[in-house]
Amino acid sequence: MAFIRLHNLSVEFPIYHGGSQSLKKMLVAATTQGNLARDAMDRINVRALNDVSLDIEDGDRLGLIGSNGAGKTTLLRILAGIYHPTRGELYSSGRISALLDVAVGLDPEATGRENIILRGMYMDIHPREMRSHVDEIAEFTGLGPYLDMPTRTYSSGMMVRLGFAVSTCIPPDILLMDEWVSAGDASFLEKAQRRMEQFVGDSSVLVLASHSTELLRKWCNRGVLLQQGRIAAQGDIEEVLEAYARSLAAHIQA
Repeated sequence: MAFIRLHNLSVEFPIYHGGSQSLKKMLVAATTQGNLARDAMDRINVRALNDVSLDIEDGDRLGLIGSNGAGKTTLLRILAGIYHPTRGELYSSGRISALLDVAVGLDPEATGRENIILRGMYMDIHPREMRSHVDEIAEFTGLGPYLDMPTRTYSSGMMVRLGFAVSTCIPPDILLMDEWVSAGDASFLEKAQRRMEQFVGDSSVLVLASHSTELLRKWCNRGVLLQQGRIAAQGDIEEVLEAYARSLAAHIQA
């Protein structure tokens, strides 16, 4: 059974050269927001997530919403294992696939076929398992003989095709997404959208960060509103979206 557990989790990033006058001014200006602080080494730390506790259960479709800088992408990267918490605990069960950047894990000097295996290793999939998917991935990309060429010769659209096809070749237990993946040129987009919908449907847990309330309503049953690295609201997706709308209205009035 897939699940994710976060308990009192915080993430801080040190800003080096914290003794500079400009950063001292920044620290003073940000004290009311509470997302900057000094540590024992007199460095200024940006607190991207602050004391976050969250249980994500099998069957949950969780939408993350909040303004830019609220902590959505940081939270996704923590769940994906890209970042590590400064404090707190994280437990998870199930294979995780993170569609945060479909080009991550691709070597520009390697061929497309070689990159299928490399990207699989980045996704913690054994090369033997990935080799069984090479033909299907090759057909889906439509790249033909380009798969035997170094990916540094690819256009950006071709890189997206390859990265997307590899990332979605094996349905995960837990799917993490930062916005909805758009897959390059129009000729490939419709096919990619169909696969994406099936991919989401086959996963046990979905965590989707987006600014699109329409997208969150379509795919999510639960929501979390993040503000300055803290959970400001969580629960039914409609209730959380209403809380987000109220926070936007209050900010405009202020």
